[in-house]
Amino acid sequence: MKRRKFITGSSLAGAGVALSPASSLLAANGAEPIQADLLIKSARVYTMDGTRPLAEAVAVMGDRILAVGSNEDLKSLVGPGTREIDGTGTTVTPGFIDAHSHPDGSNEVTGANVNLRSIAEIKAAMHAQAAVTPAGQWVIGNKYDDTKLSEGRPANRRDLDEVVPDQPAILRHRGGHTAVVNSRGMKVAGITVNTPDPEGGSFGRENGELTGFVAEKALLDVIYNAGEWPEITRAVRQQGVALMSRAMVAAGLTSTTDSWGNVESLVAYQDARAAGELLTRLSFMPGGETEFFSNLKSAGIRSGFGDEWIRFGAVKYAADGSASERTMRMSTPFNGRPDDYGILTMNQAEIDAAVDDAVANGWRIGIHTNGDVAIDMALNAYERALQGWTGSNPRFRLEHCSLVNPELLQRIKDTGSVPTPFYTYAHYHGNKWVDYGPEKMQWMFAHRSFLDYGIPVAPASDYTPGPFEPLMAIQSMVTRMDFKGRVWGPNQRISVAEAMKICTINGAYASMEESIKGSIMPGKLADLVILAADPHDAIADEIKNIPVLQTIVGGETVFEA
Repeated sequence: MKRRKFITGSSLAGAGVALSPASSLLAANGAEPIQADLLIKSARVYTMDGTRPLAEAVAVMGDRILAVGSNEDLKSLVGPGTREIDGTGTTVTPGFIDAHSHPDGSNEVTGANVNLRSIAEIKAAMHAQAAVTPAGQWVIGNKYDDTKLSEGRPANRRDLDEVVPDQPAILRHRGGHTAVVNSRGMKVAGITVNTPDPEGGSFGRENGELTGFVAEKALLDVIYNAGEWPEITRAVRQQGVALMSRAMVAAGLTSTTDSWGNVESLVAYQDARAAGELLTRLSFMPGGETEFFSNLKSAGIRSGFGDEWIRFGAVKYAADGSASERTMRMSTPFNGRPDDYGILTMNQAEIDAAVDDAVANGWRIGIHTNGDVAIDMALNAYERALQGWTGSNPRFRLEHCSLVNPELLQRIKDTGSVPTPFYTYAHYHGNKWVDYGPEKMQWMFAHRSFLDYGIPVAPASDYTPGPFEPLMAIQSMVTRMDFKGRVWGPNQRISVAEAMKICTINGAYASMEESIKGSIMPGKLADLVILAADPHDAIADEIKNIPVLQTIVGGETVFEA
């Protein structure tokens, strides 16, 4: 920290400075006046601090916020070594936080990007990928989205057969729970039209033939264990982390979450950090029911272990299917599919055992629960674990928590659980909500209801299934309007101020780190974003277009437009 002793927020307050004039602030024992390393002045600063929500200037020393106030308050902190940023006309917020994502980036640097808008384009991309994939290996397409295709239908195995006839090929849906596999891939996996669906999964069939569609455990346990897959090396994984880290800070994210981490991704984050390529802080949620998690428990590792850059969060389990891929488990069927209620991937006994094991080993837990049936099952386990609880709120998490109702909302409130609903989905995935219909959408991604019940709802992209850009998230939560101008669940709209709070301090609360980040206060980490305009003043359906001018993590500029 150069030559100056670090000063905490409490000592600043003791000196009478925090948010008051700093002209009298001197170092201990009458030494030289304290000087900031960075001063942002003449900006509109949203602090997310209830005692003073707006300010004009922020001073930073080392990796911490030194003081917050007016230009006049902080001018005495400027010295010869102070870097000054004139924020006239700009808006400063705490660094944005994503409480549920998958940011290791390995898929971004392997396989073809098939986030395209026609089957014809996807076929061309897969044909090109096959040309560079060694014979016999799976030809991979990533970020496939079945509802955004100009042909008005999803891709199927025959589409893939036309361009990749001799190698197994797969289109992995950006949601991560389903895929489309070609005929060769089905043969490699030993799948025929007569193969029974595995428990918790399904193979698509139509007119007595396989369509190539695979869902949930049919993908995870069958397809992914068949044949030879391209090797993802340690170096490639590090490259993926670096790529995603740059993209995220460019969008204003300063903290993110790996919501199903494994040992390879943990190594990749550490490799990237050692190389100076990890630009966002990370909450790391290991996948449950894995050898990796067993080894962590055996080593005595528990939630909270780590530091301000990489810290272990909750252990992650998955109890049902996907919202965007229309496989989540609900008490009522999908529109137009009267016999389809979605898929459960855990039963109640398995959920209970996972919660008991997490608690016994010092872990918080987050359970992937999209549909109301799965949410109910997770809450059953949480309520059971909390009987006779004498400690502080363990902040059990409900990952996604997509479809709720008043009874579930009250139980979430009573258990102190933290829901992490998708924050860009209403806007980005509009075509998919037709399968749920207007009535269900009144209770999906229910940010308004969570706030009304006093529930600290967290910000969550679930990238790659959803875009991670926080400004798109704010727009989506405020408008609930998709790309085509359709509004899904207008009763769940919230204000810009509420959305910004969700994307900052609520994100910190979700990882139990609200004491060190999520708001602009003396002593907290100097994670800041400078925007070209104020989202409060922008046209609501243009918020996502506000430029990010600068992203600062730990007092260092990691992105500048």
